[in-house]
Amino acid sequence: MPKPTDPQSPATRLVTGGRRAEWTGTADQPGAVVSPPVWRASTHLYPDTAALKSGPKTNEDGRFFYGRRGSPTQWALAEALTALEPGGHGTMLYPSGVAAITGALLSVLSPGDVLLMTDSAYDPSRNFADGFLRRFGIETRYYDPTIGAGVSALICERTRAILMESPGSLTFEVQDVPAICSAARTANPDIALLIDNTWATGHFMPALALGADMSILACTKYIVGHSDVMLGSVTTTERFYPRLRQTAQALGTVVSPDDAWLALRGLRTLDVRLRQHQASALKIARWLDAQPQVARVLHPALPSCPGHEVWQRDFTGSSGLFSFVLNGGSDAARAALIDTLTLFGIGYSWGGFESLAIPVDPARCRSATSWPPAGEPNALVVRLHIGLEDPDDLIADLAKGLVAFTMTA
Repeated sequence: MPKPTDPQSPATRLVTGGRRAEWTGTADQPGAVVSPPVWRASTHLYPDTAALKSGPKTNEDGRFFYGRRGSPTQWALAEALTALEPGGHGTMLYPSGVAAITGALLSVLSPGDVLLMTDSAYDPSRNFADGFLRRFGIETRYYDPTIGAGVSALICERTRAILMESPGSLTFEVQDVPAICSAARTANPDIALLIDNTWATGHFMPALALGADMSILACTKYIVGHSDVMLGSVTTTERFYPRLRQTAQALGTVVSPDDAWLALRGLRTLDVRLRQHQASALKIARWLDAQPQVARVLHPALPSCPGHEVWQRDFTGSSGLFSFVLNGGSDAARAALIDTLTLFGIGYSWGGFESLAIPVDPARCRSATSWPPAGEPNALVVRLHIGLEDPDDLIADLAKGLVAFTMTA
């Protein structure tokens, strides 16, 4: 398998990453398969008692021990995801994106610690911090996602981790990850820097290369790409990998080989899918930006979006998820817009081949910043995921929705 430092393009690494010797073949054993088989096994047998006794002592990656520690199917996916993040040392797999976030946090936090979390974080991340972590004496403090190097003023002697998310999953502020990481390490070299990188993946934003210690993905989204698997991952550096791995094993975290196989299959086409999501979403975002019913579009690739300059510097592309703010209206009018759509499904998640639309209300999950921003007293938001349908068909569908919004407003 190519290492993350190999001089290959990211698109090539998506195809070659994780292709293990046991199924790619050798000179002595040619003709192996391109994709790995699905290794379904809870019990791994040993040839003798001596081998049985040595198994628990070694606890090495890529070594048969017991089904909970994986098999070549899971190992191949983990290695391919590590190759996706330049600077990555290892990847742990989780049964969902939320499990990946919580597993990463639990690996670096202890009672009495302080966690800094972006105010634009994924709602389940906030729920975990305000509920579970609080029960165990871990305090969470929220910060303005546009804070940049100013985060240093929030770091105290008990601060042990920062959880970033760029862009935010509802209002799409782009964080200055290098500035936050540099300022945090200057204030406390031992702080752990985590980022939810689901929107761009390591393919469009190399989070570890920008300074983060852990890059967290809800693989349910773009890695799988087909809306049929729940999966998460955390890719980290050599420094933090032992802690991450030990915590995951202690919690009994495991993913099924079938799900790992589907995710590995999806990963191979990530480059072409993301580029189509990007092109279609940008076309639709620009069209929406010109509509009178739309106050503004929250898409990092648009110059009007907060953090656009940072996006230009740190990202190599954009994905299919963004929001737009309606120009006036009511909850009923927003509902009419969404209910009129025929090509957009109404449902949570995103990252699959299908387009989705949901109403979102950022105000309920803000504490360090306010929503709506000053001067926007009635900022109703619709979040879209642009799938792989023809963007002109999606625009025509949205045009009907905007008519319904106007008639209801």
